Amino acid sequence: MSVAWTSAARAWTRRTTTTSTSTPTPIISRWLTRQTLLLKSNRVGSSGPLRENSYAGPLLPPWRRHFASKSNASELERRIAAIPIERYRNFCIVAHIDHGKSTLSDRLLERTGTILPGDSNKQVLDKLDVERERGITVKAQTCTMLYNYKGEDYLLHLVDTPGHVDFRAEVTRSYASCGGALLLVDASQGIQAQTVSNFHLAFAQDLALVPVINKVDMPSADVPRVLEQIETSFELDPASAIPVSAKTGKGVDAILPAVVERIPHPTGDETKPLKMLLVDSWYDNFKGVVLLVRVFDGQIRAGDTVVSLGTGMKYTVGQVGIQYPDATPQSVLRAGQVGYVFFNPGMKKIQDAKLGDTFTTIQDAEIVEPYPGFEEPKPMVFVAAFPTDQSDYTKLADSITQLVLNDRSVTLQKDFSEALGSGWRLGFLGSLHCSVFQDRLKQEHGADVVITEPTVPTKIVWADGTEEIVQNPALFPDASDHRIRSAQLFEPFVKATITMPEEYLGRVIELCEANRGMQKSLDFFHATQVILVYDLPSAQLVDDFFGKLKGATKGYATLDYEEAGWHEAKLSKLQLLVNKQPVDAICRVVHHTQVDRLGRHWVTKFKEHVDRQMFEVVIQATVGNRIVARETIKPFRKDVLAKLHAADVSRRRKLLEKQKEGRKRLRAVGNVVIEQSAFQKFLAK
Repeated sequence: MSVAWTSAARAWTRRTTTTSTSTPTPIISRWLTRQTLLLKSNRVGSSGPLRENSYAGPLLPPWRRHFASKSNASELERRIAAIPIERYRNFCIVAHIDHGKSTLSDRLLERTGTILPGDSNKQVLDKLDVERERGITVKAQTCTMLYNYKGEDYLLHLVDTPGHVDFRAEVTRSYASCGGALLLVDASQGIQAQTVSNFHLAFAQDLALVPVINKVDMPSADVPRVLEQIETSFELDPASAIPVSAKTGKGVDAILPAVVERIPHPTGDETKPLKMLLVDSWYDNFKGVVLLVRVFDGQIRAGDTVVSLGTGMKYTVGQVGIQYPDATPQSVLRAGQVGYVFFNPGMKKIQDAKLGDTFTTIQDAEIVEPYPGFEEPKPMVFVAAFPTDQSDYTKLADSITQLVLNDRSVTLQKDFSEALGSGWRLGFLGSLHCSVFQDRLKQEHGADVVITEPTVPTKIVWADGTEEIVQNPALFPDASDHRIRSAQLFEPFVKATITMPEEYLGRVIELCEANRGMQKSLDFFHATQVILVYDLPSAQLVDDFFGKLKGATKGYATLDYEEAGWHEAKLSKLQLLVNKQPVDAICRVVHHTQVDRLGRHWVTKFKEHVDRQMFEVVIQATVGNRIVARETIKPFRKDVLAKLHAADVSRRRKLLEKQKEGRKRLRAVGNVVIEQSAFQKFLAK
């Protein structure tokens, strides 16, 4: 192909030069020189198809690039159509956060010619700004690659999954669309908590695992220790591990042959009725909801009418395609492929895209069995969000709604606070999920927002046996309510897996015990590494437990957790009162052992942000009718005795009594004016 284009370029050059007796114009000469250099640079190491705007584009004059891109797309589709399902490979990367998944993905895309090497193509699959800034993956992304191995084309689908526990639902959905995985381990850090957790998820999905040891170029790398961990923890053959450096590209060439040889091809029959699994979705302003799908059986084309077996809604397919790495339209998606689909007219609400749902054609809806679905992710952390300026409410409402369109795991409902005004109550998968959402809000929409302290839901089992889940602490019954005395109260727990060096074991156990943890197991899986499993209350986990853990272990500990059900507990609603009036924005359901400590902390901190008034201001933390802690802000005192003679005792007494009566009257009718900035400073970390 490159030779043909070179000949075409030379012929075009000869035609250009023979039409004039003079030498070519400087513009044409510069253009031809640049195209020749691009050809030489692109020819090296390219095993994949030629990409639009990288290979086909530069070798043709500008006015012919449009036709070149069309022929390039048809050439790509022709190559894909010639590949049987036996040469498909769907795989993902299993790893702990920050072990180099996205960087390794970039190297694989470069090796297959899907992208060009260069700084501009770092973290190609991390499309969100917050993903690039934090160096983490939040949304599961996919990319199709064409790889020529031993003279035959293979169609590879790579799914780059999140590594953080808050995004476990993304990980689980991604694994269901794959047949194997690269088990990526950092050569310097070794196996971490989320490596273990994600390994068990992948093992449960029966994925073929290829061990890969990354960052072998680092001075602190200890490859023999990691190989021993892989053998003892996962019972994998250490001889099958591939040492690489994703940053420099060392050893990466051995990964793709291992994917082809050791990961099984997907099963499916394109002659059977359509059976398509919804893996993920996102919202596009012009196309509506775009679905990321895995086709198990049959084919899907533009113009087909499909039905959701989960919702029963019918849609007409507008376009199908693959991510290569950006959206590339195709005429058909076949069994075994992973690609995208959007409808015409488009799906308007992302809530209609039920993850794990099965789609099929209308005529086959009665005979196709739905794929076993996933559980919808349940929010574990709730916060209230308010605009810093109420005049920005409408603008912030649009921004939050836009983000929720792309993240169905966020629950949203309107809220109101007398202290902070109108706002929203948001539910998140975890504290990192909440932090990422706030960062995206600021980066993509420039919105300033006040976020209250994170809370967890509480379950109440009333005396008559009915159950109620309370997500907003302000709606939790007071201790003075007679019904709550006969009710059973439950709080959510998590099973936390902590990996750390042995020298920090004592500190971590103390931290877990101080946070009402219950030890489940303790394993020494290596000479210097310990895995500790605790059941912890979710309320303690969201109260900066991870930050405290990092501080206790100098940053060497890693944490993974999963839901562990409800545990009965003695819970109380702690409220803040200012002059006996409750402040609705500052309210929390806490364990009875933490009431006194948290109450004292609240009144002391809130006192720092309240201005003095003309009368006494009393700040109290209460549980029902019991006052837990109190602080008093003394009033301004006017010197009414300044003009009196020292001997005028009766006049002095009369003026002091009058001032005292005036203060009583002012305290009885006056309202404490607390600036909104005081609440914002109090709620700020």
